[in-house]
Amino acid sequence: MDPKEAAGLKRPVQPMPATIRQALETAGLMETYKARPAYQQNDYLGWIARARLAATKEKRLSQMLEELRQGNVYMKMKWDPVTSRKR
Repeated sequence: MDPKEAAGLKRPVQPMPATIRQALETAGLMETYKARPAYQQNDYLGWIARARLAATKEKRLSQMLEELRQGNVYMKMKWDPVTSRKR
């Protein structure tokens, strides 16, 4: 995550666990993930980390990867990367 963008977050910045990094790289989605706004990157990491059960973490990771593949979804909501860019 870009340090300048991270500085603008209102929530604590979440570290990226090695398992998530590996999943993104294996799926070929690291660049897609990095292209998302800092708040989305941070929200995904925190959301996955807060899961208590390993099965829940895996389900959330799978959802994140699928949403990145689709490109126009964020947390099961429609998201338009073109209109959400800062001008």
